[in-house]
Amino acid sequence: MQISFAAPGQVGSGALVLSVQDGGVLSSQAARYDEMTAGALKRAIEVSRFKGQAGQSIEVLAPAGVKSSRIILAGVGKGEKFDGNAAERLAATIAGRLLASGEQTLTFALDAPKRAKISEAEMAAHLATGAYLRSYRFDHYRKLGEDEKQTLKDVVIATNKAQAARKLWTDADAINEGIFVARDLVNEPPNVLYPDEAAKRASQLKKLGVKVEVFDVPAMKKLGMNALLGVGQGSTHDARMVVMQWNGAKKSAKGKDAAGPLAFIGKGVCFDSGGLSLKTGAGMMGMKGDMAGAAAVVGLMHALAKRKARVDAVGLIGLVENMPDGNAQRPNDIVKSMSGQTIEILNTDAEGRLVLADVLWYAQSRFKPRFMINLATLTGAILVALGTEHAGLFSNNDELSQRLTKAGLKEGELVWRLPLGDAYDKLVKSKIADMKNIGGPNAGSITAAQILQRFVNKVPWAHLDIAGVAWQDGEQRPLAPSWGTGWGVRLLNRLVADSYE
Repeated sequence: MQISFAAPGQVGSGALVLSVQDGGVLSSQAARYDEMTAGALKRAIEVSRFKGQAGQSIEVLAPAGVKSSRIILAGVGKGEKFDGNAAERLAATIAGRLLASGEQTLTFALDAPKRAKISEAEMAAHLATGAYLRSYRFDHYRKLGEDEKQTLKDVVIATNKAQAARKLWTDADAINEGIFVARDLVNEPPNVLYPDEAAKRASQLKKLGVKVEVFDVPAMKKLGMNALLGVGQGSTHDARMVVMQWNGAKKSAKGKDAAGPLAFIGKGVCFDSGGLSLKTGAGMMGMKGDMAGAAAVVGLMHALAKRKARVDAVGLIGLVENMPDGNAQRPNDIVKSMSGQTIEILNTDAEGRLVLADVLWYAQSRFKPRFMINLATLTGAILVALGTEHAGLFSNNDELSQRLTKAGLKEGELVWRLPLGDAYDKLVKSKIADMKNIGGPNAGSITAAQILQRFVNKVPWAHLDIAGVAWQDGEQRPLAPSWGTGWGVRLLNRLVADSYE
């Protein structure tokens, strides 16, 4: 899909979107087109239940007096509630309806509502983002019927601030590319995307100037990463760890006392059968997506490099496949992690924390980062607590938590902070090792986070449990039309842009 910005007077043929405020109040652009169509737009409103509320729209097909093949009246509600997220949802919803409609061009000619929370240029860039994110398809493995093929090729944003909008779009486009990278990785089937292949996909970031290192099993054995390696020892596909470095900070900021890089760590279980603690058949469905945390980190590094972010950042992903062959890790095994701490394995399906334990320790030991943020589809318990609207946030640092929460609100990727504490830590105490890999039946997401906290060594750290937001079944969100959502790329990019560049 091609995105462009043009002056309002350059609107051509194809579908045209105009805005209407709450109460059926036509925008100035809509009023102009109502005149050109001899009052067709007002008549359409009068004979419908359309009131201009957010989320509402009506179509006038083949209107007389204009070049447009159809005019869509989109409700923007009350102006004071119209922000970037609202603009994106509006554009995504309408673009989604027209993707395979036969239309080739879609033009948005919206007037920013009075008292709107964004400027005209920002609104234009958000409209472009909404339409673009909605255009994502993952059709690599199926044949499409003629009525399923995407026809919409061009989206034009008509605005008086075209130049400023293009400047904003340059960065937005880079972030959107990163989201698509993350979605592709999550959507790939596990017979295609196993650890070595996932490492190769991450290595493509070299084209953008990212330094990429891939660690194989012997290299990780040498480092003492027995917790990570134990998870993957039952698979014919060997484990990998990938380290991606983007060095974008100005040289003047890299003096003797310069702070370390920002570190982002992702769980990359390319398929999770549960190991010998085997999941049910239904429980295995979707476990190709257990690497969504790693996918988000790869997508983020793509976005930072593509937009040439003025920051030093490192992304680390632990890639394994959790399978139940004769060499698989057993319940009752004890493994010695890279940190030297020992872990009693009581359930081989609590494997993500073992992967992250070694990668977190490696990250803080080697890079001395300013902070570490890890993303993981870690627990089903987070779905019980928060559903599919928020990711769980656990942290040892209030400032980092507050910044993540603020960034999430801006980008529509919401987080909710949950507690950590000594009382929860006691639940993972083992009688024969330094810890066990599960707690009891209660507070499952919290006890998992308590285990991870033992491997951060007091570095400012946040753990995002994304099991409820990384993929979706059933009704899809307007901005995320596929199973994999690419959640986390926007959140973390916003955090970097607002607080660390």
